[in-house]
Formats: sequence, structure tokens, C-alpha cells
Amino acid sequence: MKCPVCKQGETRKGTATVTLERDDVILVFKKVPAEVCEVCGEEYVDEQTTARLLAAAEEAVQAGVQVDVREYVAA
Repeated sequence: MKCPVCKQGETRKGTATVTLERDDVILVFKKVPAEVCEVCGEEYVDEQTTARLLAAAEEAVQAGVQVDVREYVAA
């Protein structure tokens, strides 16, 4: 797809590091599948992956995690 940010590049399959913060909780997910712009590097994570990240983040918050770094594992 054409990058909506820079409007110059096309996106390609790649990976991203996603950081989620809520109050005093910081969660980092590495190697998340994403579409990455070949020009500006902007990263786009699809809806299904985003839902999985948010569910994992909610579980971590409920477990009392304050800081966590995880490698994303596809279902």
C-alpha cells in the first residue's frame, strides 16, 4: 500500500517494536509483524495483531507487571 504518512513509499512486510504504556506500566513487544514504509520507515500493524497485543497487555496489567519486554509470537 502507499504510505499515508510520507505519500512517497510503498509498504513492505517487515517487523516493528511496539511500546504500550498505561499509567505506570510499560510493555515492549519486539518482532511484531507489520507493514513498513520503504521510504520513511513508518510501521503499520494490522487489526488482528493489534487486538492480540492489547489482549496480552491487559493480561500483563492484571498480573501486576510494571515493565516487560516480550518477543511477539504469532498464533
